[in-house]
Amino acid sequence: MSQNKGVKSGASSKGKKSGKPGTEDKREDVLQAVLIADSFQTRFHPFSVEKPRCLLPLANTPLIEYSLEFLAMNGVQEVFIYCGNHHEQIERYVNSSRWCPGLRSCPFTTLEFIRVADARSIGDFLRDLDKRNIIGGDFVLVHGDLVANISLEGALAAHRVRREANRDSCMTMVLREGGEGQHNTKTKGITPAFIIDPKAKRCLHYEEIHPLQADHYVTLDPTILENREAEARTDLIDAEIDICTPDVLALWSESFDYELPRANFLHGVLKDWELNGKMIHTEIVNEGYSARVRNLQMYDAISQDVLNGWTYPFVPECNLLPGQTYQLRGISVYREDDVEVEENSEVTYAILGKDTHVGSGSTIRNSVIGRNCKIGSNVRIVNSFIWDDAIINDSAVVEHAIIAEKTVVGKEAYVHEGALVSFGVHLGDLTDVEPGRMLSLFTGYGKPASSQPQIVGAEGKGTLFQSPEDDEEDPDDPSNLQKSLIYSLEDLDFSDSSVSTLGDDDDSSDDESGRASATLSQPTSRSRLSSFASDDSGGPNFYSFHSDAVHGLLDVLRGTSGNFESEKLEFTSLRLANNASDAAMRKAVATAFVRRAVELTNAENGALEPPKAAKQVLTSREGATDFVSDVGVSDHSVAEQVEFALAVQKACASSAKIIEVAKAGNLLAAMLQQMYDLDILEEDGILGWWEDDRSKEEGLIAGVREKCQALVEWLENADEESEEEDDDDE
Repeated sequence: MSQNKGVKSGASSKGKKSGKPGTEDKREDVLQAVLIADSFQTRFHPFSVEKPRCLLPLANTPLIEYSLEFLAMNGVQEVFIYCGNHHEQIERYVNSSRWCPGLRSCPFTTLEFIRVADARSIGDFLRDLDKRNIIGGDFVLVHGDLVANISLEGALAAHRVRREANRDSCMTMVLREGGEGQHNTKTKGITPAFIIDPKAKRCLHYEEIHPLQADHYVTLDPTILENREAEARTDLIDAEIDICTPDVLALWSESFDYELPRANFLHGVLKDWELNGKMIHTEIVNEGYSARVRNLQMYDAISQDVLNGWTYPFVPECNLLPGQTYQLRGISVYREDDVEVEENSEVTYAILGKDTHVGSGSTIRNSVIGRNCKIGSNVRIVNSFIWDDAIINDSAVVEHAIIAEKTVVGKEAYVHEGALVSFGVHLGDLTDVEPGRMLSLFTGYGKPASSQPQIVGAEGKGTLFQSPEDDEEDPDDPSNLQKSLIYSLEDLDFSDSSVSTLGDDDDSSDDESGRASATLSQPTSRSRLSSFASDDSGGPNFYSFHSDAVHGLLDVLRGTSGNFESEKLEFTSLRLANNASDAAMRKAVATAFVRRAVELTNAENGALEPPKAAKQVLTSREGATDFVSDVGVSDHSVAEQVEFALAVQKACASSAKIIEVAKAGNLLAAMLQQMYDLDILEEDGILGWWEDDRSKEEGLIAGVREKCQALVEWLENADEESEEEDDDDE
């Protein structure tokens, strides 16, 4: 672990008590805050491959500006910023801004950056914070993508009263009432369901609901409903503004499997409150604005709220950043100085940054245009976001898309809805970017990628982007609903009756397990089903087996934790907990081993050729071969071997979207060859796979298959020679 501290000014945090449970001598006069500047996600790919989410522009202002301004307006004095990926960019930005410690413009007495080199989740950050003993009392926990203008004065006062009355009151969540209607920041996807004691303001249970789940109820412990009033609330906007005591950090440290603040920590602490004795309360406000830019849909929604003034004072004409000169001109048009809009152009409901030029006959509607952008003539930009220094040439069309900095869109090019065009990409003239397509100059591993003229045009620069996390993704994982700019259920197969709605029926009954079930029925004004994003992943009951299994296995393959003997037990536990099928087991094993092999072929130092990468991933770690044989292939029947070979082929085909198709094909051939040599697969299994129609499907599946021709011919010849020898013996 390493720590990089920013320059301090004024008060120091030295001399504080440890912040451990039981600490009495706390500094009540100093309000501290912890800002999490890394989400450990891929939801803002391809942009976050090159720049951290908290520095991406929202209404032409970096996201972290809104978060720091929120802390400053609420009287926070000491701020600790936890950085992960792209930490150097975050530190450089803050230290060159008005927030730089030591400047008069900085309202904080202390601002420190903390880096945890091996952190892989928010839980790792908070467990590290517990060890550092720098938290002296109550602190505010927020994320670097927060946009909020609410006052914490009342919530802080109520929190302190509860804490003084009962030392087991360890945390207060500040939640915003969303109202009966469809609030703009209730983006569709995963809906948090809070069970709350309205008199004590205590949170009793937390669950997450999503449109893909089969069960139409939330399961509750019967004790929740004993001798108390309880409300089921799904109308609350949760921007994850938490007022915490040091006991919260101790709870994180006691559970090393917690990764997420809501789906893991909150759910787990509430579920086990009889064991830990800790209580979590809520403060529900009905005024002000509060939301997190936790995904692209929220980015879109909050940008529209800024444009329409709902986030005041965080609106363009307030000029949040030094040097900004926005003024309201025209029909909800905010323009900085030196913006030139030629005649016959229509600009409505838009933000235009300094030095931007709009050519004649162009239409810009409901969009944000950055600084120094060149918009040609007869261009149409609708419901879109064009970042600084972009060039949109004559007669181009951009519809509900994001165009990043220094991107060039050619003449008469068409960027369809949901498309994401990352930094520096050049689209040639007449290029047609399909809906939802992601383009970048880099692979999902952050490596420069070769341009694909068939995608970006003959004179273009860029390639089709796919995040490594999307390889072999589970279509039933609800987090998929939040990965795109546009929410859509078109590709999902479920009926209206399968979409859960949480009602507030008074009736409850015990199920076979002895736990009470809160029935999901028609929504009411209090328990109306809202569809806004909650945590950064699915809830505990529908956590993706595939994601957990693959990540755990990758840790072992990389040598960062565990061994294959313990991982086999972990796989069994995950399978039982998620009721995973044999196909899911095969898929997870194949994906993890192929992904690790791809990492070895792309390593910065000492990249391996596919044959060596395949051999290393299957043999370098003790127990790897047996794990694949026992868990991936299972009963070793020919049919099972065919299925596993197909799983490996699909994993390699997915990697072909990141590395070259030929390289992915060579990797597939090398993996099959190694598995044959190690007796994981037999020749009948490989030949059966080769003849299976599923291995011949068009596209990348067939593309990687071609490289296995030589291996198959060798096996067929060996089989024929063996048969001839048998005939001779007879």
